[in-house]
Amino acid sequence: MAKRLTLIFLIASHLFVSGVTSNNLTIENKCDYTVWPGILTSIGSLSTSTSGFALKKGESRAIHAPSLWSGQIWGRTLCSINSTGKFSCATGDCNSGEIECSGRDSNSPRSLVELSIDGHNINSYRVSVVDGYNFPLQVVPQRTFKSERCTDVSCDVVDLNQLACPYELMVVDEEERPIACTNPCRISNCYTSSSYTQIFKNACPTARVDNGDNNYFACPSSTDYFITFCPSLTPIPTR
Repeated sequence: MAKRLTLIFLIASHLFVSGVTSNNLTIENKCDYTVWPGILTSIGSLSTSTSGFALKKGESRAIHAPSLWSGQIWGRTLCSINSTGKFSCATGDCNSGEIECSGRDSNSPRSLVELSIDGHNINSYRVSVVDGYNFPLQVVPQRTFKSERCTDVSCDVVDLNQLACPYELMVVDEEERPIACTNPCRISNCYTSSSYTQIFKNACPTARVDNGDNNYFACPSSTDYFITFCPSLTPIPTR
């Protein structure tokens, strides 16, 4: 019996030391409306095959990530299905025609989380509004095995849609209500700050706002990530 317990301990220790661990990505929706997260994987694969789903107000979903994964996570808003069964969203749409993005990226203004998990080294993460902004979000890393805290990153200082987005960058719905703010860097690559990018920087001081910013926040491996939509603000009404 003692030999069996020793063997189990050695196997578990080997798996831990060799980096065969995983990270949980928990996506929580605190917005006053339903948000449809979209996920685009560039390296590795998630335990859940879905690349898009719905989260009602107050709901959350934990996704098991492997020790090596890289991708993007964002939220889609004001989504619906038309008479032919095509699924689409007013912001963050990935143009797949279905609730799952299935490897399709979005060319719509959206607040974005970029995350790279490396179980053997350092994880990197950031919030980006280079494509634009559709609602506030926050990334909170939580170490699994150690007590040190990593940096929280967010974009929720100011509601860009309602308070700070210039009219010429504003995206509105059928009732002329602002639902997103376009970053000019999405259309033409910009590598230096401008009056427009400064507006995004004021609202999202820790986020990437232009193409010249290639910095990431770093956190040791074996970290869980909590991604919250509307951590403190709920900027757009439901349709």
